[in-house]
Amino acid sequence: MHKPVVLDSNVVVSSIFWEKGNPHKVVDLAIGQKIHNFTSPAMLFELVKVLKDDFKQPEEFVQRQIALVANYSDIIRPKLKIQEVKDDPKDDMVLECALSGKANYIVTGDNHLLKMKEFMKIKILNPKDFLELAI
Repeated sequence: MHKPVVLDSNVVVSSIFWEKGNPHKVVDLAIGQKIHNFTSPAMLFELVKVLKDDFKQPEEFVQRQIALVANYSDIIRPKLKIQEVKDDPKDDMVLECALSGKANYIVTGDNHLLKMKEFMKIKILNPKDFLELAI
């Protein structure tokens, strides 16, 4: 199947703390190489920030999670700068990563992205809808 996707940081965070949920199932597809995940240094930095600041996780835990994501992802450095998500400009980095990785899907729980539904032929889905397509 190897669909090229970008898993938004909120999906990764949800998969870490809620092992029974759809985000965890999506990350399992990436770990099992059933989907091809792309991420970027900016997205990894956001993941570090959320785990440390919002979830108060220790450095060792955070570094293990980053290493895991890096292991099941291709890390790309987007060349394009996009200014598309007016309500939350930091979400643009997800679109930049998806375009640079030629992803077919963005999997996210972020409402600013979800309400777009699609960006430059990249479908934007929540984990549940993505799983219905992927399985």
